[in-house]
Amino acid sequence: MKLLATLDERGLVYQMTGSGGLSAFLEEGPRVFYAGFDATADSLHLGHLVPLMAAAHMQRAGHKPLVLVGGATALVGDPSGRSSERSLLTVEEVERNVVALGKQVSRFLDFSPGGAEILNNAQWLKELNYIAFLRDIGKHFSVNRMLTADSVRARLETGLSFLEFNYMLLQSYDFLHLFRSRGCLLQIGGADQWGNIVAGVDLVRRMAGVEVHGFTVPLVTTSTGEKMSKSQPGGAVWLDPEKTSPYDYYQFWINTDDRDLGRFLRLYTFLPMEEVLDLESRSGADLRAGKETLAFEATAIAHGPDEAEAARNASRALFQGEGNTGDAPTFPVSPEAVARGVTLLELVVMAGLAPSRGEVRRLSEQGGLYANGKRVTDALMPVTLEEFSDNGLLLRAGKKRYCRIVLGER
Repeated sequence: MKLLATLDERGLVYQMTGSGGLSAFLEEGPRVFYAGFDATADSLHLGHLVPLMAAAHMQRAGHKPLVLVGGATALVGDPSGRSSERSLLTVEEVERNVVALGKQVSRFLDFSPGGAEILNNAQWLKELNYIAFLRDIGKHFSVNRMLTADSVRARLETGLSFLEFNYMLLQSYDFLHLFRSRGCLLQIGGADQWGNIVAGVDLVRRMAGVEVHGFTVPLVTTSTGEKMSKSQPGGAVWLDPEKTSPYDYYQFWINTDDRDLGRFLRLYTFLPMEEVLDLESRSGADLRAGKETLAFEATAIAHGPDEAEAARNASRALFQGEGNTGDAPTFPVSPEAVARGVTLLELVVMAGLAPSRGEVRRLSEQGGLYANGKRVTDALMPVTLEEFSDNGLLLRAGKKRYCRIVLGER
């Protein structure tokens, strides 16, 4: 099957430039393409996974990915998909973010010699002469046309700064620079990047007389309408294990809505389509196997097979009574703190199992708070050192939130 058809079958193609010539373009030989991620945070999140997975499929088909980490464009701020202007980051914050993002993408792509490369657009954008940039690049952009872009039009009522208005020019220049320096002929990105990608394609055509291409992947929402991004209810699901542990990452996927299973298996795993079709065709209790497969495969890609195995073992132990709960997420508390006096309520909040003391009290009153498998009706009960076994004190809040409190220093 041709690459574009494979990507489309897995739900990874939303829009594309040109009149259907992209498929032939991809089959004519190895191509250099790029996907960009602005360094506005020190971790990628679920909203970045779809273009990363598309890039991984393309690399497996023989094409060369350039991962562009926007160290310069992060200082400007992309207005796409936002109702208000981003908070401006310092140069130091962006530089730290660039390093962190570079480490994360290595899980998804092959960066061995001749493979994928990571680039930072600060290397060329910070050196631009403003007057020369306006004369050479700005003259190719029509303000009237820019105002029709979704990312701009959606912000006209709430306000769009001149700083953000420049973003489209800078991203377009990235494409031109990568074409000139690396022979890059294709850009991929999320659906909210369509206007920027089209502008870049047009700029390369105007200045180099060459037809380049672009396509977008869909902005995925769950069947309940939640965004697969950092704005999702309940907090972001990050790729950084310090922000979202491998166990919690696994739990996100295994709790997938039944209606999303087949689509998520296509988008977020490399499983052959025959296996995807088999898993999504199941019903009732057999759906659990499909969700467990999704959770394991997605976690293995992001955090490695060992972490995925540990998360699966912990999940089975906690929810199915199989195996050792020692792989459950842990939170350390010092023996001295316990000896001085600490309540179960305090431990639950400290471990992040509940957002507030009031929520812990509500859980205990409704029978949803457990310690070492026993229901707790008094959240203010003191915890003593004697209650800690070799595996610690296992807390449960509600049906799905577990944490093992262990004695030790943080």
